[in-house]
Amino acid sequence: MKKTGLIVCLWVIAWSTITTAQTLTPRGERQDNHALQTTTISAGAINRNLPSKEWVSYRDFGAKGDGKTDDVKAIAAAHAYANEHGLAVKADIGATYYIGREDHTVEIRTSTDFGNAAFIIDDTDVENRNSPVFLVSSSMEPIPLNGVPTLRRNQAIVDVPLPGSGLITVTNANARRYIRYGPNQNQGSYQTDIFLVSKEGVVDKNTPIIWDFDQVTEITFLPIDEETLTLTGGHFTTIANSEESRYNYYSRGISIRRSNVVIDGLEHHVTGEGESGAPYGGFINIGNCSNVTVKNCILTGHKTYRTIGAAGVPVSMGSYDISVNRALNVTFENCRQTNDIHDRTYWGIIGSNYCKNLVYDHCTFSRFDAHMGVANATIRNSTLGHQGINAIGSGVFIVENTTVKSGSFINLRNDYGSTWQGDFIIRNCVFIPTNVSGGKVRLIGGSNSGQHDFGYTCYMPERITIDNLRIEDDGHPDEYEGPAIFADFNSEMKGDSYIEKYPYVKTEEVILENVAAKSGKPLRISNNGFMFRDVKVTYR
Repeated sequence: MKKTGLIVCLWVIAWSTITTAQTLTPRGERQDNHALQTTTISAGAINRNLPSKEWVSYRDFGAKGDGKTDDVKAIAAAHAYANEHGLAVKADIGATYYIGREDHTVEIRTSTDFGNAAFIIDDTDVENRNSPVFLVSSSMEPIPLNGVPTLRRNQAIVDVPLPGSGLITVTNANARRYIRYGPNQNQGSYQTDIFLVSKEGVVDKNTPIIWDFDQVTEITFLPIDEETLTLTGGHFTTIANSEESRYNYYSRGISIRRSNVVIDGLEHHVTGEGESGAPYGGFINIGNCSNVTVKNCILTGHKTYRTIGAAGVPVSMGSYDISVNRALNVTFENCRQTNDIHDRTYWGIIGSNYCKNLVYDHCTFSRFDAHMGVANATIRNSTLGHQGINAIGSGVFIVENTTVKSGSFINLRNDYGSTWQGDFIIRNCVFIPTNVSGGKVRLIGGSNSGQHDFGYTCYMPERITIDNLRIEDDGHPDEYEGPAIFADFNSEMKGDSYIEKYPYVKTEEVILENVAAKSGKPLRISNNGFMFRDVKVTYR
């Protein structure tokens, strides 16, 4: 064997270990244990003679990097060795790594510099669509907890012995929340929550328990790695699948299942989308973790396909490049997408469920979306496109120094009851309504008939504060009456004779300061004056 700078002798034995983990679909529903089958190369099964250094490369383990040879086994072997020896990993400069159909998940437990290398992920024919290509994981195992029969909303302390500070995930499989309404209707999901605790069991006040758990059927402690793991660079391209357009989500990306992670400078592109395709559950898929920052990244919205929903009618099918499920303190900073954020042929870039403290900062994306609840969210210094801001949840939602070009400034998702138990704060923003030609300009969108049981009491924001908002409503029809604070949330509710089977708790107060429409028309409460008759509007 010749010496060419680095002497490497490798004998990679094809021993594999199967590790099974549990994940959440983009809808937040639990998958069975077999849903995430990750095949990794065992570090102990690798025989090599590597010179001593602080990092390893994929070439060290036999990767060709020619864009044609399937390099996934070599990439997995490099990370397995690095995980075992606590070494960083660096991709080879200028390499193009092809990752094909085989079911091999690369487990990452050390910081990795993808550099300027390209990665081609070919999804045209894969063995396992549920298996991520990269899995960022912790070496510390989850710990089942005992002695917690119940939990209460806003409970301050979980009084059980803990090995240290960390995360607690909890489920009551005998209670169902988020019983979805509409074309994608379902029977809801198990009541679940995630929160941070100290070693003494004190619940972090920024991640409060949001439900009463009358029964705890599963509760787990997730240790948190103290050191930050960083993924840097990398130019990833997915060759999209062309399956029938059904809800068979693909997970062929980077799954983050470890706390304290930074993804910096990554690019993801999509090619090969045709007449049909199965949806994607997020190239970056974050779940069961805390303190994750995605910054300086370029991502791609996926083509919108049509399928038949649960109600037996055609629906547009969601497909995501970012998915965040049951995660805390997740920030997207200085990120944008490759395609036009106003192009309706592409689906909204993100979907999330069961999260707390989501942040957009200096982002240009087609949407922000919280399906099954977010507790506290912030959007600042950003631009949102055609799908705008969609959310349900609780706590404080802050939108500042942001431009939204969509049907409403904030849309409360009607399929989950248009509920927000807390406050909205909007300041120093611009709203460009996309339906101004039809005369329908409303700041807060949504609907709730009061006739459907969503598994919880539904609320409108208790207090909405709007400070310095410009509404670009030029181009309106002659009969235009001016912008409204609220959409007509229930067109049937026109008088006292209407009875809500499941009462919808209305907003108490709207505080307005320096809100101006380009049309010069004053801000109105709603087309449905009866429904919002008791809302106090305060001008400052």
